[in-house]
Amino acid sequence: MSRKKHWEQFYSDKSPLDVSWFQQQPTISLALINSLKLPKQAAIIDVGGGASVLVDHLLTEGYHNLAVLDISAQALAHSQSRLGKQAEQVEWFADDITTFKPSRKFDLWHDRAVFHFLTDATDRKHYVANLKSALVPKGHVVIATFAMGGPTKCSNLDIVQYDEAKMCAELGNEFVLRDVHHELHITPANKEQSFIYFHLQKK
Repeated sequence: MSRKKHWEQFYSDKSPLDVSWFQQQPTISLALINSLKLPKQAAIIDVGGGASVLVDHLLTEGYHNLAVLDISAQALAHSQSRLGKQAEQVEWFADDITTFKPSRKFDLWHDRAVFHFLTDATDRKHYVANLKSALVPKGHVVIATFAMGGPTKCSNLDIVQYDEAKMCAELGNEFVLRDVHHELHITPANKEQSFIYFHLQKK
């Protein structure tokens, strides 16, 4: 089954409220984003943010140049339905991040729980190339993955765990690591997942 078919089927079968990584309040992501003190017109993309409520919170806080990308159109439809009229304020991309060709630049790239699904080195290279292409100079990236010692699979797929050294090696010397946060996420099924958040800045 292709990656897209897997996720379309996944979101057809499950409510976004039941997926293991669901957060009602994306506390660490919001804290990291707000710590950057970006202007409200800053261009922000949430990669893999299909059914995430991060975009809701960013709209509430006054950000108005937002984009959400997800491989699953079903996931995006959940958010568009939830937001109602507000969905018109967001640019939506139903695309695979390894093949996505951004048509504009972003000040901030946010990804919670996409990068760790890329177990193939070529896919990771394509992701990083698109990240570099999409970010403005001095642009910021926040990536959250499963931490070392965390889960080894998610949604019946293998994942890659990360620490600071592994993430910096993947993104390369065009990025400077600015901050790291750990999170013990409690899933809707009341299980623990160990996440690590990386804030890096493009040189």
